[in-house]
Amino acid sequence: MNAADDITALAATVSQALAAAGIEAVLSGGAAVQIYSDAAYVSKDLDFVTAAGHRELRSVLATLGFKPGRSRRLFESADSAYLVEFPAWPLAVGDELVRSWACLRTQYGDLQILTPTQSVKDRLAAFYHWKDRQALLQAVCITRQQDNVDLAEIERWSKAEQSATGFETFKKHLEQ
Repeated sequence: MNAADDITALAATVSQALAAAGIEAVLSGGAAVQIYSDAAYVSKDLDFVTAAGHRELRSVLATLGFKPGRSRRLFESADSAYLVEFPAWPLAVGDELVRSWACLRTQYGDLQILTPTQSVKDRLAAFYHWKDRQALLQAVCITRQQDNVDLAEIERWSKAEQSATGFETFKKHLEQ
């Protein structure tokens, strides 16, 4: 099993367990990058954005062998190289709320995850607002790996984020 399969298997397992408990949670961040880049970028954690509380999450994650970690929204397992973290709702990319996302059908089951375009926006938000160059490179990597990234939508969103110059930097990196 390669790194992309490994994280996809865990993400789908967690996603399905949460859904079975009635918890809406969407994978974002570095784990989404790892999945969409076919492990060109490797993450150490899975970020599921959710409104669920600690008690609900703890109950579901315990069935998967995860225990609360250093914070109330972080879980770890001796059997996993990955941490599972739950950033608080609402789900947003930059200042834009995300109201729908992808359901990625995998060999391990269904996974609620940002779309490739939303994942690029998520990474570009880190580049635009915090000057995170690694996030820029991750956005480029996703765009090169996924043929369904909507560049016109990313340009529109970038302008709304007051980051037209950042978008031009992103385009230049894509052309290299």
